[in-house]
Amino acid sequence: MTEHRRTLAALRRKNKNQERKIAFLEARERERVAQPVASNGDAPKGRFSPRWLASHRNKLKLSAQDYAHLAGVSALSIYAWEKGKSKPRAKQVAVLVALRSVKKREAVQRLALLGSKEAKQKVAIKKAKRTPKKK
Repeated sequence: MTEHRRTLAALRRKNKNQERKIAFLEARERERVAQPVASNGDAPKGRFSPRWLASHRNKLKLSAQDYAHLAGVSALSIYAWEKGKSKPRAKQVAVLVALRSVKKREAVQRLALLGSKEAKQKVAIKKAKRTPKKK
């Protein structure tokens, strides 16, 4: 009986370590998807415009929270940038410049990968519309 308990405890420790590794790798993947900028310093250069940010977010029909997920910032930052109350840092401008080329479908897919509930629902609805109903 004691041997079984030791074996079970060892398996639980091993399982816990594996879960930590998986969580770490998933977090890194989410960061990679959220940050479409090259990490070697070749960040795209561009200017920032509050008016452009607001129009792009409206064009994609995303909430500030979802757009913030894509940019890797908080929703309050998005609001402040749109109102012109603050300006993003150079690294954040690079991320926003990279987001310029993102279309609505790709944005929804990225949000689904990042774990946005609204995006997952949108993807599920689109899949349901595409599949023919069985009679």
